[in-house]
Amino acid sequence: MFIVDRSAAIIRPKLAFLNWLNQLPDNDVVLTLDEIRADCTVLMVPEAAEPEDAIAYIDEIADKIFAMELASWIIDETLWPEKRNLKLFWEWFDVEIHLGVMDAVAEEIHNTPADHSYH
Repeated sequence: MFIVDRSAAIIRPKLAFLNWLNQLPDNDVVLTLDEIRADCTVLMVPEAAEPEDAIAYIDEIADKIFAMELASWIIDETLWPEKRNLKLFWEWFDVEIHLGVMDAVAEEIHNTPADHSYH
């Protein structure tokens, strides 16, 4: 086991996100909150001593996380909420912070940049 100099944040959609998702045009599948919260985004964030430090970092990058989460469900940005801001981010997502991150794999981590086609 290896100690990683990062903390982790799990991004979980809330009911408001589900409501937006289920009302999208041409949506044939009605999802449940349990379904969309089952396999969520996990982000490594700078190592934090307190959860509040990691939350402050999430606040700084919330616009990028918001766009990434929306793009993971629908590529057409014209269907995204027009007024995305920090308040809406916190209304649409729960963030679970884990201060300690361990790596159980001996091989090196290979970082691949995420697709930045969204704004």
